[in-house]
Amino acid sequence: MTLLDAARDVRERAYAPYSKFKVGAAIRGTSGQVYRGCNVENVAYPEGTCAEAGAIALMVASGETELIEVAVIADSPSPVPPCGGCRQKLAEFGKPDTPVLLATTSGVTLSTTIGELLPGRFDISHMSGIE
Repeated sequence: MTLLDAARDVRERAYAPYSKFKVGAAIRGTSGQVYRGCNVENVAYPEGTCAEAGAIALMVASGETELIEVAVIADSPSPVPPCGGCRQKLAEFGKPDTPVLLATTSGVTLSTTIGELLPGRFDISHMSGIE
């Protein structure tokens, strides 16, 4: 199963009763293990969880802290990029050149990287002097 297939599979289990906009994400850790996440909505809209955040949480809970590949899929006319918060989350655990594949359920894809999604990212170097 490819990373995109893993994202497609978990997307089907997304909990999106309000927006009906299901998103699936899959990330590969340095071990080669694939971690999946789907969006989980809440009637109090800001309290939902993004697919990318869910996959990252599962990766960390499983003991890994570095991702080497990302795939995100949604039913949209064009590939949907991660939200700003998820871009920062991906940047926390991946490198600027980490590949990201964005896809639609109809087969349209866009290949990019974490660095292209979040240029000028905030990182630990901005916190020098803080101990």
